[in-house]
Amino acid sequence: MRRSRTVALTAAAAAAVLVVTGCSSSSKSGDSSSSSAAGAGADAATKNIVNASDKKGGTVTFEMKGTPDSLDPGNTYYAYIYNFSRLYARPLTTFNPAAGEEGNKLVPDLAESMGQPSADGLSWTYKLRKGLKYDDGTPITSKDVKYAVERSNFAPDVNSNGPTYFHDLLVDNPTPYAGPYKDKEGDLKSIETPDDTTIIFHLQHPFADFDYLVSAPQTAPVPQAKDTGADYVKHIVSSGSFKFESYEDGKQAVLVPNTNWDKSTDPIRKQLPDKIQLKMNIDQATIDKDLLAGNAQVDLVGGGVDPQTQAQILQNPKLKAKTDNAYGGRLVYLAINSKVAPFDNVECRKAVQFAIDKVSVQTAEGGPIRGQIANTVLPPDIPGHQDFNLYETKDNKGDEAKAKDALKACGKDSINTVLSARTERATEVAAATSIQAALKKVGINAEIQQYPQGKYLTDSAGAPQFTQDHNIGLMMMQWGADWPTGYGFLQQVVDGRAIKASGNSNLSQLNDPAVNKLIDDAAVNPDKAAREKIYGDIDKKVMEQAVIVPLTYFKVFLYRPDSATNLASTPAFSGEYDYLNIGSAK
Repeated sequence: MRRSRTVALTAAAAAAVLVVTGCSSSSKSGDSSSSSAAGAGADAATKNIVNASDKKGGTVTFEMKGTPDSLDPGNTYYAYIYNFSRLYARPLTTFNPAAGEEGNKLVPDLAESMGQPSADGLSWTYKLRKGLKYDDGTPITSKDVKYAVERSNFAPDVNSNGPTYFHDLLVDNPTPYAGPYKDKEGDLKSIETPDDTTIIFHLQHPFADFDYLVSAPQTAPVPQAKDTGADYVKHIVSSGSFKFESYEDGKQAVLVPNTNWDKSTDPIRKQLPDKIQLKMNIDQATIDKDLLAGNAQVDLVGGGVDPQTQAQILQNPKLKAKTDNAYGGRLVYLAINSKVAPFDNVECRKAVQFAIDKVSVQTAEGGPIRGQIANTVLPPDIPGHQDFNLYETKDNKGDEAKAKDALKACGKDSINTVLSARTERATEVAAATSIQAALKKVGINAEIQQYPQGKYLTDSAGAPQFTQDHNIGLMMMQWGADWPTGYGFLQQVVDGRAIKASGNSNLSQLNDPAVNKLIDDAAVNPDKAAREKIYGDIDKKVMEQAVIVPLTYFKVFLYRPDSATNLASTPAFSGEYDYLNIGSAK
């Protein structure tokens, strides 16, 4: 159901709530300090752009284990595709291609400036840059941006992967809008396009993070005449500096320079390589070898090297000097499905909380270098994080007695359930195996079932009916902030109104009215400090419900090949390298 809420704020309060950190359209990646590859040192790309260069030519190779959920900018919800899609799809705003905190700053992209809110905070207006064109030379218009939002937020049966923010925030239509595929004559009244360069969003209530929201690839323009629904991924029309030369589902995609891209309309992109290739379904060990040899420039998924490669690197000072170890607003956790019996009982969920040996999980993930043991939903680098631990155990190694007491309070001596994990993520499967062993000691028998990461949220763990039908009570998950605020981290994973039949991220299916209300309160609160306190309160209420077991605050451990230029680790994309301007040093 769409939410319908009205909030009255004074003009001054509305103005205060709408302040969002940003920087001017003149910001460029070259404005940040840079380091040469030689002698840059460990973690250099977390502070500066390493091997900064404007050298054109060559091929940049991305490799990935498994396949993406989709390269369609309106049908994806992995951080690495949000990052990668900016090569061919320009949203209204985006993140500055820079290292560290500079990479968390918003800059205008398709828009000529940040959004202009109305006095009451209920409307946001953006003006597109002049002279924008698709790769076929046709003009990009504000109507194409509107259509992109419609297809990504109002057609869940076709494009189910992405988040539901626009659907939930925009004013309801006078008559229900069925989306552009079912209602070709309809019109979403809450988005206006008075001319070809102006787009106005009308909201149900003021929303402090709206400039962040429009940085999602869901605002990258799509010409309606070229949209083929679920098949659009095969023929994506480019608005970025690169376009698709070829696409083979499950195998590879090849991008080449978009000759209709105009640098004068785009102050942040460099368009350096002659070709960008994305190779799919590559074994992680092979990816690591290719990175070490300089035959690949980037591991697209950005999760870091595998444990064997990590050990090899840490034993070699020269290799370790070419690594970056960063947080990035990520949490590794176990979601407990509150709709699958007996985990509909909070005491059974508490039994899981107390049973898990988090040190063992941390070890399975690669040790402290891959993450700090977690006790809260919000990671420490997200504003609003508070330190607390509702399920404390000695040395974080679990407490069998407390777990068995909770199980007894639940009326159970034992539980049989299924624990899901993503096939391509070896450390996730290893962590699940550690959890399985700890749970077995207290009488919880969890059968591990693996599913492909590209369909994990659409077809299995993120499909509530599937989890019911297959007794999936426990699900391995990793989550990074959609943008660096408490709302950007929490809303899609704990708001009950964000639960979807497919592409669901609220795996626990938590729908607590108190949590939902706090999310609403934070969205309209004019005081930044007050909003951050609310996010901490939400965290505590979620942990009281015991639906999420925080495991580690994840850290990436990335290898930085000399064959790549312009490498910058950015917290805006979960500690991955910023993919916008990577070039080839060859």
